Amino acid sequence: MRMSEGVEWAMHSCLNLAWLDSDEAMTAARLAAFYDLPPAYLNKQLQALARAGILTSTPGPRGGFRLARPLEQITLLDVVTAIEGPGDAFRCEQVLRKGPEGRDDVDYRKSCFISQAMRQAELAWRKELAGQTLADIKAKVERASPGTPRATREWFARRRS
Repeated sequence: MRMSEGVEWAMHSCLNLAWLDSDEAMTAARLAAFYDLPPAYLNKQLQALARAGILTSTPGPRGGFRLARPLEQITLLDVVTAIEGPGDAFRCEQVLRKGPEGRDDVDYRKSCFISQAMRQAELAWRKELAGQTLADIKAKVERASPGTPRATREWFARRRS
């Protein structure tokens, strides 16, 4: 499975917002400039986060994005789902139904061992993502690189626009 780059961009943008003053809204263009990303595409990701209740979006010249809730309440799965959608990564198309011994009255999504194994793996993946919050990641970054929050705030302060 391959997630879109929007997942990475969204997670990093949330962390950057967490290091800024909570009353400061940040435009998609400024967030995009931090990593030299295409602003319009990042804006689509940020809008998806807003629809999911992860960010708030305020229109207007002093508008932008803010975190809608504390990072402790935002799991990695929340972000992945907001960007990629809630659908399953593996979709059993019941190809066994078309095989030589296939039957129309069997739900192969439940009886196929490949489908079962893929579903089990996906559930484990989702459980792992649901068990980690952006606050956990923020804490790891701050332990590994204590200057990151200050450097982030200073970068945005120098580039007010």
